[in-house]
Amino acid sequence: MSLAARQVSQSPDDRLSRRNFDRLAKFIYKYSGIKMPVTKATMLEGRLRKRLRVCNIATFDDYCDYLFDHNGLEREAIFLIDAVTTNKTDFFREPKHFEYLIDTALPDLLRDVPGKLRVWSAACSIGAEPYTLAMVLSEALGSRDPNLDYQIIATDLSTEVLETARKAIYPVGMVDPVPHHLRRKYVLDHVDRDRGEVRIDVSLRRKVGFGRLNLMDEAYPVRDLQHIIFCRNVLIYFDKPTQKHVLSNLCDCLIPGGYLFIGHSESATGLDLPIKQVANTIFKRI
Repeated sequence: MSLAARQVSQSPDDRLSRRNFDRLAKFIYKYSGIKMPVTKATMLEGRLRKRLRVCNIATFDDYCDYLFDHNGLEREAIFLIDAVTTNKTDFFREPKHFEYLIDTALPDLLRDVPGKLRVWSAACSIGAEPYTLAMVLSEALGSRDPNLDYQIIATDLSTEVLETARKAIYPVGMVDPVPHHLRRKYVLDHVDRDRGEVRIDVSLRRKVGFGRLNLMDEAYPVRDLQHIIFCRNVLIYFDKPTQKHVLSNLCDCLIPGGYLFIGHSESATGLDLPIKQVANTIFKRI
């Protein structure tokens, strides 16, 4: 049956059956590594209602039949994953990481790193993390040596959040955590103040390159080994085997002596990895 044949008025009373939830959860896990326990059925149902409306499909039964029985996943997979991924982020989130970066990691790396520092924000969401890194690095490197430079690659699974990140336009309240001297230098007020939006300065936007990357991929297409990798607050959605897969691949992308930062609620305990812990949720490649 074609998608067009399913286009009827969506019923607001339609519910996601346990069978369909299980089918979706299995696909989401295989595709993205994200665990979807049955306790999240209501959340999944709520997030997918928008996709049903966009596709003009009446019921969850029809939607899942389209996905799994009529080759709909070939077209719909990216939109489905966009709908279910969680993308909470803030500027200067977990500030002790940035303090460690400035006070310890950078001085250590700059003893041996000539020219350009390579940094990867591996689950960048809508861009707050890589732009925070750009602010911190611009200030820290410029104060040491004007010839020092850096480049940030920023990746995420969701095409929707990457589009927002590239635009670098945010609600004005979102930049409240940015220190005043950095906000004055790197955050631009919108010409129309009534819109309540700001934009990150072009000097930082030029330093960040965005691209889609699935952490479940067998290997990561990162051309050059990185000096610093931030992969924070995404491992919590994975089971232990998936965490090991992701962290092993990230370690493969780090130079010896490079630094890996994970989220404060995350752990690498019990995983056989070529890293040593140097601070809370901060590791160094060995």
